[in-house]
Amino acid sequence: MKITLDLPDDVAREMGPEVQGLSRGALESIALEGYRSGRLSEEQVRRLLRFESRFDVHAFLKAHGVYLNYTPEDLEQDLATARSIGE
Repeated sequence: MKITLDLPDDVAREMGPEVQGLSRGALESIALEGYRSGRLSEEQVRRLLRFESRFDVHAFLKAHGVYLNYTPEDLEQDLATARSIGE
């Protein structure tokens, strides 16, 4: 999907060169709000922002003060995986 924003000329002029970075900023805002609201998963955020790994997503979320959606069930699954590796 492609989204187009129409900015008033005076606003675009005031933003100057920053207007070119607007596209990335808009994507990041969508990703942050989508993750906060639970509408986007960590993997969807990774793909949306073209990050290489989930650790890049974690760093991005942390930099913006957003906590991971990590449930007790996630912890149990991670513990079970760690136990099976240690066997």
